Amino acid sequence: MFENYKVYETTLAGRPLRLETGKMAGLANAAVFANYGETAVLCTVTASAKPREGVDFFPLSVDYEEKMYAVGRIPGSFQRREGKASEKATLASRCIDRPIRPLFPKDMRNDCSVVATVMSVDPDCSPEITAAIGVSAAIAISDIPWAGPISSVDVGLVDGEIVINPTLEQREKTELKLTVSSTADLVAMIEAGANEIPEDKMFECIMAGHEANKEVVKFINSIVAEIGKPKFEFESNDPDPAILDEIEAFCVKDVEAALDTDDKNVRDERLLPVYDKVHEKYDELFPEQEGKIDEIMYLIQKHIVRRWLKDEHKRVDGRGIDDIRPLNAEVDLLPRVHGSGMFTRGQTQVLSVATLAPMSDAQRLDGLDEDTEKRYIHHYNFPSYSVGETKPPRGPGRREIGHGALAERALLPVIPSVEDFPYAIRVVSEVLSSNGSTSQGSVCGSTLALMAAGVPIKAPVAGISCGLITGEQGVYGDFMTMVDIQGLEDFYGDMDFKVAGTHKGITAIQMDLKVHGLTPEIIKEAFEKTRKARIYILDEVMLKCIPEVRPELSKYAPKMLTTTISPEKIGDVIGKQGKVIQKICAECNCKVDVNDEGQVFVSALDLEDAKRAIFMVETIANDPEIGAIYKGVVTRLMSFGAFVEIAPGKEGLVHISRLDVKRTEKVEDVVTVGDEIIVKVIEIDDQGRINLSRRDALIEVEGAVPENDIEEERPQRRQGGNFRRGNNRR
Repeated sequence: MFENYKVYETTLAGRPLRLETGKMAGLANAAVFANYGETAVLCTVTASAKPREGVDFFPLSVDYEEKMYAVGRIPGSFQRREGKASEKATLASRCIDRPIRPLFPKDMRNDCSVVATVMSVDPDCSPEITAAIGVSAAIAISDIPWAGPISSVDVGLVDGEIVINPTLEQREKTELKLTVSSTADLVAMIEAGANEIPEDKMFECIMAGHEANKEVVKFINSIVAEIGKPKFEFESNDPDPAILDEIEAFCVKDVEAALDTDDKNVRDERLLPVYDKVHEKYDELFPEQEGKIDEIMYLIQKHIVRRWLKDEHKRVDGRGIDDIRPLNAEVDLLPRVHGSGMFTRGQTQVLSVATLAPMSDAQRLDGLDEDTEKRYIHHYNFPSYSVGETKPPRGPGRREIGHGALAERALLPVIPSVEDFPYAIRVVSEVLSSNGSTSQGSVCGSTLALMAAGVPIKAPVAGISCGLITGEQGVYGDFMTMVDIQGLEDFYGDMDFKVAGTHKGITAIQMDLKVHGLTPEIIKEAFEKTRKARIYILDEVMLKCIPEVRPELSKYAPKMLTTTISPEKIGDVIGKQGKVIQKICAECNCKVDVNDEGQVFVSALDLEDAKRAIFMVETIANDPEIGAIYKGVVTRLMSFGAFVEIAPGKEGLVHISRLDVKRTEKVEDVVTVGDEIIVKVIEIDDQGRINLSRRDALIEVEGAVPENDIEEERPQRRQGGNFRRGNNRR
């Protein structure tokens, strides 16, 4: 039945990699069923027969779809089916998109859709890497024009050793989570989170990933040689070269004058009359090209900016190639939040706000991997006013999710452990103004906010980006890099290489390219320039604003204490239907969370309330020590004494002879139900029953003097045998 069914096999990092074609999704332009270990991903690619009208870009969509059946689970949503893509799925889509997009023809306008459906997951074999390889193979064997193939691998650093595609066990130990995508010759994408890895070691890891990718690219090329389809012809959307030359000659001086400013608003205002002038002259002269005139204006600006940078080393704002725009850092802009910091670089401005919360507020994750919750959360918002536009607010898109994840990765290595700082932490970066590399501005602003909030981060983190301009021979020819690219240089340049880190090393990398890839020389140069710029930002701006972490939390932040109890005692602390823990929360005006390992987290605005709650929990979970003094509540009165609750669910008996420093005839003469009294533990019998003494507590704490006629108790058993008490002579 499946006449064209083919299976191709190789190994990658010691595990079998199998690509199947000709059996599934036969109506797509191409489909590859990729299997790595026991991970299985169906990768399909389709393209429209005709170009989409009215667009000035290549309409490519890339979707990475997680199916919960892949890990043997039913979705936790109300409808019990997969819904909106998770954050991790969105990030996986971006990691597939970024290296494949530059390899499509820039002048093609045919819609193209790439879908990777994860159907089975082996924890030791990354579904994201399997999907990236499967997608590359599918596009390569299809009839869609493309300059691939590529390959992707993960790189780890375990006990100082470089590991390709680390297993689950190795991922738990790795100091590095690096994804490298490559063509046969060039590095096409880098995405990294690292524990302060030095630049030279990071470069070594990237090159190791590149070498591993070369073998997979060779494997895919062998498949293409056997079953690859001829690429279809498409209608080019490039403007007529003659018309482009004429319009450029007409307006190039005006465009140069408009671009030559460091103010984005001024630049936009200057360009408006130039656009009007060009449309007025050429709309009627070239009616068939009317829709292409704005694209021609884009190309003219691109030619000017690239020529200035490449040939004259001139930047539109007058900076030197390695100069950073004016910088400013501030903290404590918002009085009632737990911590705030604003970082400004030229016309890029980001306000970050830190919020501290109990561990129960950590984000719960419902995905295909082993992570079930996230304690440090970073969100990034990019409102339309930040670029002077008037679009209504919408939910976060892929770009916002990606930039937030980049800032999160950059800061995660310096976030203190839950044992040292038992808080869930959320940082929100609000982009107030955008003119280049807001993601790295959010890294700097968020470091300021965390330090202002009193979060004991291990080291401050800063980030900066590096751009690239290539000549006619591309990355193999004469190229130049520049640090701290602004919007225009990002828009018309070839690279946005973002690097964040501490004085010690790199914590995160994200690389966006418009060319097919980078040579090792370009990567080395980018690392060196971003390192110097990062150290300058840390020392000369951020640490001069706030030299060290605040020693105390904001008075508006919850005060958090933690203790550990035996897991066997969790039920006692929670109580039947949660009554005990609810009582602790009510009495101490706090929040108490207990995990399965017996870790107890108590949060309260008042530190004394938190301490009291911890004391109650420990009293319930552990037998009180003889000699310990408590403040308890009288719960019941009997003829022979009073029962006092020293912690929710834990009470003892104060015998009538131990109620006061003077002789007591009736229990009611001294205490009533509901009274708060101090008591001392004087005995815990072999059945765990607690004997208390108010008399001894009064003598020890308040210095009360006992009457001489109080006699010692003699042994006596209470009716029913629940407590053994001393005698009281009558």
